[in-house]
Amino acid sequence: MTGRQWVAHAGLDPRAYESGTSAHKPRRISKAGNRFLRDALFFPALVASRNDPHVKAYYDKLIARGKKPMQVIVAIMRKLLLAIWGMLQRALGR
Repeated sequence: MTGRQWVAHAGLDPRAYESGTSAHKPRRISKAGNRFLRDALFFPALVASRNDPHVKAYYDKLIARGKKPMQVIVAIMRKLLLAIWGMLQRALGR
């Protein structure tokens, strides 16, 4: 699977929210994927946003752009999932 497919499998991919005339609402995560995977990524993302200097800088950058704290945590969850995917790809030699 590709990195995008991993993100979709976890349900962390953005989904447009359009209903009738309210066509310009912000995107939300799809939640169509594995909820256990999302649950397993939440606390590591929260701890990394507080303790890891690189992730904290990313957190601060997104907050400065006007994102809400929970949106930033979900973005960090996605980053962590893609980092895990990259490590597995490298370990498997692909």
